[in-house]
Amino acid sequence: MSRKSPLPARLALLLVTSLAAIHTGMAADNETPGLGTPVTPADLAQFDLIVEPDGAGLPAGAGTAMAGEAVFRSRCQSCHGESGEGRTSATVLVGGSMQSEGPPLRTVGSYWPHATTLFDFIRRAMPADAPKSLSASEVYQVTAYVLYLNGIVARDEVIDADTLPAIEMPNRDGFVDQSHLQ
Repeated sequence: MSRKSPLPARLALLLVTSLAAIHTGMAADNETPGLGTPVTPADLAQFDLIVEPDGAGLPAGAGTAMAGEAVFRSRCQSCHGESGEGRTSATVLVGGSMQSEGPPLRTVGSYWPHATTLFDFIRRAMPADAPKSLSASEVYQVTAYVLYLNGIVARDEVIDADTLPAIEMPNRDGFVDQSHLQ
């Protein structure tokens, strides 16, 4: 006598097990795991901080280099030095020249084409130990101070959403817009 494998019974069991797994998965998809909190539009706004070269995206607020010096000393000096000279080549903010004989020292004053880029970077990435912790006015103040250290603005010049995009950076013509190229 040969023993026949109960194949139809095994297939039926496999089918029932698969349907149960699918049904359980569907139920799980309709439920949340109960982790975290829902993201609100206000939460997402904290990530949408990009400032365009023309100033689009700049928040309300204002500052001068005079006011920015105090913020710089308390929040930036430990990495960027007392006068923006930096602690390493990556933290130098002043000096440099794109016309040097050797590799150029790329600083805010010698390399960056738009003053709004400086604001954008400070706002989103600085201070390194607490990014996004500065208020909009503090970012304007630090931006004004760094521009002042580079001889680009006066110590008492007010920097805000209207004046910042109008600042002409020394290397403004040193970049070629290739955004239209593919």
